[in-house]
Amino acid sequence: MRLAPDSQVTPQDLERGERALVKDAAWASMVGALYSGVILVGFALELGATPLHIGVLAAIPFLAQVAQLPGIALIEKLGQRRKIAVVSVGISRLMIGALALLVLVPEKATALQLLLLAQVLITLFGSVAGCSFNSWLHQLLASQGLGALFSRRLFWSTVAASAGAFAAGYAVQHWPGDDRLHAYALSFVAAGAVGFISVYYLSLVPEPVMVRTGPRTPLSELVRAPLVDARFRRVVVFMASWNFASNLAAPFLTVYLLQQLGYGMGTVTTLWISSQLANALTMYLWGRLSDRLSNKAILAVALPAYFGGLVALPFCALPHVHTLTLPLLYFIHVVMGAASGGIALATGNLGLKLAPQGRGTSYLAVVSLAGALASGVAAMTGGAAADFFASRELSVFVHLTSASAAHEVTVMSFRHWEFLFGLSFVCGAYVLHALSRINEGVEHSERRVIQEFVAEASRSLSQLSPIDGLKDALVFPLGRLRDRRLRSR
Repeated sequence: MRLAPDSQVTPQDLERGERALVKDAAWASMVGALYSGVILVGFALELGATPLHIGVLAAIPFLAQVAQLPGIALIEKLGQRRKIAVVSVGISRLMIGALALLVLVPEKATALQLLLLAQVLITLFGSVAGCSFNSWLHQLLASQGLGALFSRRLFWSTVAASAGAFAAGYAVQHWPGDDRLHAYALSFVAAGAVGFISVYYLSLVPEPVMVRTGPRTPLSELVRAPLVDARFRRVVVFMASWNFASNLAAPFLTVYLLQQLGYGMGTVTTLWISSQLANALTMYLWGRLSDRLSNKAILAVALPAYFGGLVALPFCALPHVHTLTLPLLYFIHVVMGAASGGIALATGNLGLKLAPQGRGTSYLAVVSLAGALASGVAAMTGGAAADFFASRELSVFVHLTSASAAHEVTVMSFRHWEFLFGLSFVCGAYVLHALSRINEGVEHSERRVIQEFVAEASRSLSQLSPIDGLKDALVFPLGRLRDRRLRSR
């Protein structure tokens, strides 16, 4: 396995590297599905985690991004980004597999503390690897055509992650023994093993010799440069606000579904999978739009859809969980999953596009660090706020009276975790304001994005289905939405 930089990267090497990047992303996403997210939260709850523990657990990966600062210095000193990334990721994956040993700890409280400590170490190494990987990718890939490559990466990532999450969720819910902790242990071992397949493909991606635009720059200056760049500083502010608003509630969605609504791990996992599948199925469309239009225009459409879905969650169980609650949850997860795909693609491309060539390491590290710190603060704030809102409820009723009877209809009700969804929605208004201040170049309206999205969906359906009636039935609602918007303007 050769990890030193390549003196020359040919077009054939680049093509092979892009295929390896897609495979690495797919296997790495399966690691995340088997180890983090729904599975990690469920494991922590089995160990007796409180809302604050869940908030801290969610905050650790973000706060660990501070390791990108020494990571920048290490990259600038060694100039071997592939070696740094592969070694750091390898150590992280080894520790993920070792999480299975926590089931042998007799005291659950002790095991929970060790889980938090392990999460710190895993994410610190992952942060250094991510910093190196971003700089490496920024130099390797051209600024044009990123949408198609990243859409393929995200598509296969979500497919692999869905398969891993389904297997892990099914194993936990249907574990034959009494102690479900062993099911989680099996999932962690599988995550560690799959992780080394990802490391192998990562090592196959070519690394050009690192470009230096001048003499070695002090770390303080590297961090300062993106912040004094007025154009890029707006990207930093936007990423920080988006990460704060989304992570104020997102880490606790699993807990909300498990504890407040009372669904099982298998059902919660399928909800997550529906979101990921919607993400994957729309990723190709978002990728083509990203190459044709601006990332800012895509975000102007996807962000309101995401926050709208988030604030709609509490209304699914009014006045309590009913027959339609689960179908509505699936629908909301599909909408949020599709929107998340556009947001992930556009935010990733935005930093790569606006960071100056030769200075990608510090610029991308700073924007990642700002978003990570905001996410960590938001997750811990959400965990602390959940305790405060645990015994509080806000309800709005419509009172109807007549000569013979009186009726009350619940219009809105927020309890416990649902307050976090409302707060996240409110913060989303500032996210849209921060987005409006970014200058990406040519501006495109939200109407143009919706028109292009409908057109791409229509073309994709035309290629997938020869049944004209089916195509018309599927495209009709989107077409009507587009026509109504055109007439209104």
